Amino acid sequence: MVNDRQSLDLTPFARPPGGVEWRISQAPVPYPDSVAGMEARVADIAAGRASELVWLLEHPPLYTSGTSGKPADLIEARFPMFQTGRGGQVTYHGPGQRVAYAMLDLKRRRPDVRAYVASLEEWIIRTLDAFNVRGERREDRVGVWVRRPDKGLGHEDKIAAIGVRLKHWISFHGIAINVEPDLSHFSAIVPCGVADHRYGVTSLVDLGLPVTMEDVDVALRRAFVEVFGATSARLPEATI
Repeated sequence: MVNDRQSLDLTPFARPPGGVEWRISQAPVPYPDSVAGMEARVADIAAGRASELVWLLEHPPLYTSGTSGKPADLIEARFPMFQTGRGGQVTYHGPGQRVAYAMLDLKRRRPDVRAYVASLEEWIIRTLDAFNVRGERREDRVGVWVRRPDKGLGHEDKIAAIGVRLKHWISFHGIAINVEPDLSHFSAIVPCGVADHRYGVTSLVDLGLPVTMEDVDVALRRAFVEVFGATSARLPEATI
């Protein structure tokens, strides 16, 4: 079933109150460090001490469990598991996956969580479109999906995950797009609680596209501007 968030008006999110800072971490960022960095930045944005921020990074191999996570969704503890305050269930993060943490002031943009999630989906969908990949929303499944008729009737694979948290109407956490992760690492969990055998996990490289992380970063930035508005340049650095 196609997600009815497709029909939401996303226009207000394309009129930001100012430029958005854009950062890229070159080395994998430990999960606790990323959460601490986001928490600090959210506090600064809420207090008017800092601009909004998009932070692009990769994590070392790990699992995170959101507010709807269940212990049974961890099949095998191959990597560390972190409890997190974001929405959603259990997911994997690791090298080859582009994580984009978005710290945006929704009070000034539009205080509508449902429309914000739809905007994140649209950001992913437009990014994938740059590589001629058709990403789609689903009403009964979180994230962005691609159809896989080569695997059988009704088969679809998840290519990107979404998990958000708000504090004082400042968003944090965000999206994760599978560029070239080790997909076998997803087999140790029930990804986002979806156990149906028709629904798997894929990546851009798994789909046969020789895409680099740098290619994805360019596409992410272009699509972000289309959905959320202009960004400001910032040289890559290791941490917030």
